[in-house]
Amino acid sequence: MPAIVVVLVVAVLFYLGYRYYSSYLAKKVYAVDAAFVTPAHSMRDGVDFVPTNKHVLFGHHFTSVAGAAPIVGPAIAVFWGWGPALAWVVLGTIFAAGVHDFGSLVVSVRHRAKSIGTLARDVINKRARTLFLLIIFFLLTLVNAVFAVVIGNLFIATPEAVLPILLEIPLAIGIGQYIYRTRSAALVPSIVGVILLYASILLGQELPISLAGIAAEDGLFTERNLWVIFLFAYTFIASRIPVWVLLQPRDYINSHQLFIALGVIGLGVAIGWDRIVAPAFNDTPEGSPNWFPFLFITIACGAISGFHSLVSSGTTSKQLDKETDARYVGYVGAVGEGSLALGSILACTAGIVATTADWEAAYRDFSTASGDATSNFVNGVAHFASNLGIANSIAVIFAAVVVISFAATTMDTGVRLQRYIVQEIADIAGARVVSRNVTLATTIAVVVPLVMALLPGGGDAGYTFGVLWQLFGTTNQLTAGLALAVIAVWVTKKRRNPVAVLVPLVFLLAMTSWALIENLRNFVDEGQWVLAPLDAIIFVLAVWLIVEAALAMRRAWAGRAEVGEPEREPER
Repeated sequence: MPAIVVVLVVAVLFYLGYRYYSSYLAKKVYAVDAAFVTPAHSMRDGVDFVPTNKHVLFGHHFTSVAGAAPIVGPAIAVFWGWGPALAWVVLGTIFAAGVHDFGSLVVSVRHRAKSIGTLARDVINKRARTLFLLIIFFLLTLVNAVFAVVIGNLFIATPEAVLPILLEIPLAIGIGQYIYRTRSAALVPSIVGVILLYASILLGQELPISLAGIAAEDGLFTERNLWVIFLFAYTFIASRIPVWVLLQPRDYINSHQLFIALGVIGLGVAIGWDRIVAPAFNDTPEGSPNWFPFLFITIACGAISGFHSLVSSGTTSKQLDKETDARYVGYVGAVGEGSLALGSILACTAGIVATTADWEAAYRDFSTASGDATSNFVNGVAHFASNLGIANSIAVIFAAVVVISFAATTMDTGVRLQRYIVQEIADIAGARVVSRNVTLATTIAVVVPLVMALLPGGGDAGYTFGVLWQLFGTTNQLTAGLALAVIAVWVTKKRRNPVAVLVPLVFLLAMTSWALIENLRNFVDEGQWVLAPLDAIIFVLAVWLIVEAALAMRRAWAGRAEVGEPEREPER
């Protein structure tokens, strides 16, 4: 099948989802109100709470949520065939991710831009907040560990990409300083930044950077581990400095990269007229995990992602100018990530190979599919770029720079969010020495995922993709389900129809609970005595929080029968 046919069909479905389904959500489920005074206005401080144009805010939001996960997950999941992977990306984006991202943003805005963990206390009860914060802590730990290893592996595979990535840091700082001092718009400086970044690819090709000369062949200080240690040292510093110094200007640059990458994939597919040679459904070899339920947690982003609720309620809600903008920022942000997941599917089914036999060799078993996922995407995008006349050697570096930039941005945001979570948990526990000490909280936020990333094991696919990715995906989807539970209770309290929220909620909680049980069994059989207890703890916390949410939902449903006005919004 020509890949361009899939692109066009999915584009139409995504448009229809935004045009009609998000309109239904806006009017009937979330009842957004253009006259509602958002926290960006009522709590405006010029630092965190700043009314922002919806197009600019969309760029910030999209860049923050679109990391490497919507690339890696689908690149692994096509192992079961591109049919199930594509179906979950499309249906999940329209009916789950859009509902989740849009709803997280609205509920946060209606509660003074509070985080989703704090919202669990307001909407469900105090215990729910503590449980949710613990689950979020584990999620962010896994996110940061996984993405550090992704970047480290790409630095080793493509040393020519190291220099452009390193140069992006002073480039972003320079752009941030220029915008801050001149109070000028970010568009032109950020476009110049992208041009300079891609120009540095030529320099990187001539000056590849490798740590192989100083790394050990095995043990703790392998080349991959040295890169991981370097990355966490960088994020320790990056998470401590003001967002306008580095994080925001990097977002400006990377937002352009996102659209450039999607454009390269779309145009490359159209001009090259590449065909999907992979099977629509692939028989699962013995010893590999079944696609049901593992497909739904392997594609941890690109269909729905709990990490998005952290961004929506953590930063985006503080900058929303009008409540009606939530439909565009939240729902289209989900569609954008679904589009990136589509690009990953096409790169790994039409871009990397010419025949079905070639594809079957590249995806001969789950371990190979997992271990080579990132490189398959990079090579696929490089092929699409070569259809546009770009030399393949340059195209490979370009694709690697795109993936690393996305992953690094997510790590920057993830470590910063993790510091907030550590401080919030410490405050609940009465550990003021941690909650009030930013340096100590940041150290905890960095050291815990660093240790996780350095653990050995995982078989042929490596620790991250052989073991850690499954637990990361499960925890991420579990967080999405629990965020939907908060949204469902809130919608029910408002005496609106919660079915649009309850359907993806029940499905996600069923799939993630099933996957947690299967993973626990596998971890015990394999002797993974770090991840087995972690899996069990997450499962217990999840079940406990599900029970709390169900009881709150029951109370809210019973309250619908009571005579009186709908629950009043919190005072602003």
